[in-house]
Amino acid sequence: MTLNEMRSLLESRGIQLTKSLGQNFLHDGNQLRRIASAADIVPTDRILEVGPGLGPLTELLVVQAASVLAIEKDARLVSVLRENFSGALSGQGPGTLELLEADAMRWVEANSRDWSGWKLVANLPYSVASTLMVELAEAPVPPDRMVVTLQAEVVHRIAAPTDGDNYGILTLLLGLRYQVRDWFNIKRGCFYPIPDVDSACISLVRRPTPLLDAAGSVIFTRLVKRAFSERRKMMLKLLKTVWPAEILQAAFTEVGISPTERAEKVSVEGFVALTRILQRQAPGEACEGSPASDPRA
Repeated sequence: MTLNEMRSLLESRGIQLTKSLGQNFLHDGNQLRRIASAADIVPTDRILEVGPGLGPLTELLVVQAASVLAIEKDARLVSVLRENFSGALSGQGPGTLELLEADAMRWVEANSRDWSGWKLVANLPYSVASTLMVELAEAPVPPDRMVVTLQAEVVHRIAAPTDGDNYGILTLLLGLRYQVRDWFNIKRGCFYPIPDVDSACISLVRRPTPLLDAAGSVIFTRLVKRAFSERRKMMLKLLKTVWPAEILQAAFTEVGISPTERAEKVSVEGFVALTRILQRQAPGEACEGSPASDPRA
């Protein structure tokens, strides 16, 4: 779908795009093909697409994958998609499409499942992108891969090296289950309307072997959120409000972390090692609810 076709379709339907829904549609064919290529789609793949909009990426996905589950919140766009993809919706094309009119964040929260064999491939609405990715990553079995277009600032956080300026909660919550394969920038002019922020597409591949079990993952999340709750403070001091000081001090010594270290200097492997010790030495200490925190921090 070219830019002119996109504009014409919106004008003919009298559709005014809503900024609050993050409706900046990617129309550049080269970038769309690059996103689909990054997903390494094979004929048996099942694809989750969140925010298909007018369907320019959907067009590529339905002909490459076994099936596509597209979730669109805007009823006006759902109507357009139903018309344009009537064949795929009825199973009469090379691929099948299931289209849901729903709030994707609420739908994912309410439909926890085994996502093995699935890939998230989407130009995500930026307002919910990081929260949605973390929610999927924390599923019993996360998607095999996430290939998503995001605000460039968020991509930098996900891909940040330890002790980098952008390293933080989001880096670690996704890094526990995924490894960054690649990412690339997408110019603002590739979107309609042109957004106020820079964008990038990142490809994440699920780790073949989980670093922690389900119980350990809960402790890891609480550990990371607490450690980054006040970035300028020493990590040990912050963690002492949750776990016994003697256990923490012994754990820091065993892992080789200085008692004066701040959280941004500790790698995902370091947090995993701490989690394993806490899980073994103080399993009951992390059973309460985790402190609230925005995963985009």
